[in-house]
Amino acid sequence: MSKKKHIGLKLVLVLSIFLLLTGCTTQLKNDKGKVVKDPTTGQTLTKNILCQPTEKTSVDLYNKNKVKVDKLPKCEDMKINSGHYEGLWNSFFVKPLAFALIKIGTVVKNYAISLIIITLIIRMIVFPLTLNMARQAKVMKDAQPELTKLQKKYAGKEQTQENMMKQNQEMMAIYKKYNINPALGCIFAFIQLPLFIAFFEAIQRTPAIYEDSFLGMHLGTTASVGLSSATFYSYLILVILIGVTTYLSFKMNQTDMSTNPTMKYMPIMMTVMIIFMGFVMPAGLGIYWVTSNIFTIVQNAIVGRSKKDERA
Repeated sequence: MSKKKHIGLKLVLVLSIFLLLTGCTTQLKNDKGKVVKDPTTGQTLTKNILCQPTEKTSVDLYNKNKVKVDKLPKCEDMKINSGHYEGLWNSFFVKPLAFALIKIGTVVKNYAISLIIITLIIRMIVFPLTLNMARQAKVMKDAQPELTKLQKKYAGKEQTQENMMKQNQEMMAIYKKYNINPALGCIFAFIQLPLFIAFFEAIQRTPAIYEDSFLGMHLGTTASVGLSSATFYSYLILVILIGVTTYLSFKMNQTDMSTNPTMKYMPIMMTVMIIFMGFVMPAGLGIYWVTSNIFTIVQNAIVGRSKKDERA
């Protein structure tokens, strides 16, 4: 693995730890320290919500647990700077995203549609980067024979520092020949991770979003809870879509199979992990994830077709 990729992975790890330690969502707990759930949707309620809930059950639960929701703005009246200052993460990611979701959702009359629209807008903004990733995945296949040959060349040699340096230099020369940037995938992960967390925070902290429903699903309810409801099939289909689109997007973006044989199992490993997450993430977040994956799949399919046309 190249030095650039090591640096990229470290940056992603550091960012992950930072965001997990500074996340702004706080669960609502009762006097006994137990997490409060909405008995209708099974959703775990968030204490530090950004605006007023409207469902009577939720309002009663908040008031009962000493959260004065009447002092919060109505969701449709929420501003991008509503509430007190909560740090850079909330000010520049969570609140602006929640604000945008509310405003678009008010116009289209459904917050799931708003989630889809915002996701597509964000993906269009980072489109140049993801397009380069898709093109690189195709170019990597052209470089694969040379990378495989290089791997076999050093397979039987002693793993000394000198041999490892030579192998890395020759590998980087191949990357340069085909104009491959091995750190590009890590850069996208560096962008994608905070987006994923920001969407989670925005959904959990905005009652108008998590109280809304789409195709039989409450946007704030997880599949693990929704599977016991009358519309269980909607949550099951969502989890299946999460798994299928995750596998296809990872498979189409895979670029490192030739230098590391174990990488060919990465799409399966990542898919299994994401499917597990699909059961415990809010349905709204699942909709975001599926939409983003479908964008990636369509983008890569277009790139693949253009490459075929170039060879024809």
